[in-house]
Amino acid sequence: MITLISPQFVLKARQLGWSIRRPMMKPFKRVVIAVMGGTVLALGIALIVLPGPAFLVIPAGLVILAIEFAWAKQWLRAARAIWRGRSQGASLPRKGTTGSVQRCAKFLLRPMRRALLPIKKLP
Repeated sequence: MITLISPQFVLKARQLGWSIRRPMMKPFKRVVIAVMGGTVLALGIALIVLPGPAFLVIPAGLVILAIEFAWAKQWLRAARAIWRGRSQGASLPRKGTTGSVQRCAKFLLRPMRRALLPIKKLP
């Protein structure tokens, strides 16, 4: 049997309160969460057109993805802020226009743009 970590190290680490984790579990966990959350989110997006509770399934997918991904947490916070504003008596949105479609696209793509583009440093 091949062990990467000696039993003496594990005992000493436990005495010190350290956490010993297998190095391959984190990427595996990330992939499993991405697949599960992505599937639930895709189902929720499909339920926008199909009959079903999309307004429950989409946040559930975001909650699953938010376990591992920061962009999903940001989307979830933004969705909660919008939901609170609606529940406090805010009026319904006006009829969809080109401007509203652009604002929606900017809202949805903002976290991805922040993650992909480098941060500009001030001189």
